[in-house]
Amino acid sequence: MPAIETLDLTKDYSAGFIRKRPLRALDGVNLRVNTGEVFGLLGPNGAGKSTTLKLLLRLIFPSAGTARVLGRELDDVAMHARLGYLPENPYFYDHLTAREFLNYAGELFRLPCAERRRRVDQLLVRLGLEASADLPLRKFSKGMVQRLGIAQALVNDPELIFLDEPMSGLDPLGRREVRDLILQLKAEGKTVFFSTHILSDAEVLCDRVAILNRGKLQGCGELREILSLGVSATEVVLENPPAGLLEEVRKLTRPAVKTGDRVRIEIPEEADVAPVLEAILRRGGKVVSVSPVKISLEDYFLEQVRMGPEKPPAEQGVARVDKEGER
Repeated sequence: MPAIETLDLTKDYSAGFIRKRPLRALDGVNLRVNTGEVFGLLGPNGAGKSTTLKLLLRLIFPSAGTARVLGRELDDVAMHARLGYLPENPYFYDHLTAREFLNYAGELFRLPCAERRRRVDQLLVRLGLEASADLPLRKFSKGMVQRLGIAQALVNDPELIFLDEPMSGLDPLGRREVRDLILQLKAEGKTVFFSTHILSDAEVLCDRVAILNRGKLQGCGELREILSLGVSATEVVLENPPAGLLEEVRKLTRPAVKTGDRVRIEIPEEADVAPVLEAILRRGGKVVSVSPVKISLEDYFLEQVRMGPEKPPAEQGVARVDKEGER
């Protein structure tokens, strides 16, 4: 059973003051998130990522389409006890301490007192907040509030965790700790569905990703398949290239990039590498390395966003999806 299924999920808002007009934030999105995977929802600001999460959590209601979470309809309130959620910009009662707030969150889930205290102490350590556990939240930095938000999303030991921009406001150490935490949650058999525009985090964490742009699904697939689509160029690094060499090979390469004594040139996928290497060796150039430049998640993301939402994903030639979001 999939953890999340959406069918033509659509959300319209009203825009304007006097003459209101519909504004489509999400347009017929079909997704399937498998149980036990880390799934990344990627897209530029305003693409519809937060709207998607709020619809799945029933914080807002769809204009059309439907969805199922953990095999249940969205209006099944009891199912929410099995979910955890971190909003994009969490704000908590700033007169409470971290320990008091997590105890309060545990009480909302009706956790027994002993289990609640054990769970709170465990989460404070897990998120690196034990030293600040008894400080009022008004004294917390943005990064500390973000960590507390992740802790409250886990207080009920949920099966499915929704994280909206979980790395926001974290320093490099904090980001690394949260990345490790997400991988630990996956190892425990939990499903993590998170939105982000930080592509390096998605590349490290996700089993599969989907890309939203202007409310439409632009592509969906497994990262290992997306990143093995092929070689986009061949990179050649030279050291102290002889005079005139770069001019000779200029028509076969992209503009050279010089860093110190070394020069990096890229030979496009469609060009022949052999003539360039022959010219370098003939002139006595010193080759440091020759390596393929493979497509990255950033390349894929930018390609899908540039294509725009006019074409359905199946026509775009990369990571085709069927109606259930499977390849």
